[in-house]
Amino acid sequence: MKSLLNKTALICGSTQGIGKASAIKIAEMGATICLIARNEEKLKQTLLELPNDSGQKHHYLVADFSKPHKLKEIISNYIQEGNTINILLNNTGGPKSGPIIQAEIEEFTNTFNQHLICNHILVQACYQGMIESGYGRIINVISTSVKQPLPNLGVSNTIRGAVASWSKTLANELGQYGITVNNILPGATNTIRLQGIAEAKSEKTGESIKDIFEEMAEESPMKRIAQPEEVAAAIAFLISPDASYINGVNLPVDGGRTKSL
Repeated sequence: MKSLLNKTALICGSTQGIGKASAIKIAEMGATICLIARNEEKLKQTLLELPNDSGQKHHYLVADFSKPHKLKEIISNYIQEGNTINILLNNTGGPKSGPIIQAEIEEFTNTFNQHLICNHILVQACYQGMIESGYGRIINVISTSVKQPLPNLGVSNTIRGAVASWSKTLANELGQYGITVNNILPGATNTIRLQGIAEAKSEKTGESIKDIFEEMAEESPMKRIAQPEEVAAAIAFLISPDASYINGVNLPVDGGRTKSL
C-alpha cells in the first residue's frame, strides 16, 4: 500500500482492541496519529507504542463520548489551532448485550449519542480540512449486524444500523470532494468487548467462557475468531490512496460468518 506520509489520522477508541491495532498499523504507513479516548493514562501508554520511523510527532486528545457537547468543544479547539485531519476512524465500544424487549429507553439514547452523534460531530469538524488538503478518508467500525442482526444484541443492532445509513448518506454527499466514507464490519474479534459479551452470557447460562469462545469460533467458516490486527489491516487498505474509488461500502471482516452477500 502507498505511504500516508504527511497525513494525520484521528483514531477513536485508540487505547485497546481494534482502535489501538489500527493506530499502530497506520503509524507504520507513515501517518501522524492523534489518539482520542477517555483514559489519559492509557493514551500516554499507547503513544509510546506507536512507530515514528517517518519522524511523526504523535499526540492525543482526552474525550469522553458519553458527553457529546464536550467532545464538540475539544475537537473544535483542536481544529481551530490549525490542525488538519485527513483520516478519521470512528470506533466506539458497543452497549451491553441483552434482548431488545428488555432494553431501557436510556440505553438507546445513550448509545445513539455515543455512536452516531459523536461520529457526526467529528465529521463536521474534520471534513473541511479534508477538502482543503485534497485527501479524506472516513471509516466507521460498526458490526456485521447491519447485514444480519445478531442475537441478544438488540440495542447494538439498532444503533449500528442507523450509523450504516448515516454513513452511506455521507458517502453520497462527500464523494464529489474525493472523500471516501466506508464501514468496517468486524465479526467476533479478540477484544475486551467480546470478552465482556462472553462473560455476560456465561453468567446467564453457566457455560464457561472458554466454551463460549469456541462456539463463536465455530460460527465462522474459518473456525476461529479474528485478531484486532486483522481488522486493522482492512482499515489500512481503505484509508490508503490505493482505495481511492471505494466509497459507501460495508466490508465484513468476519471470516465469512455473515450469511448474506
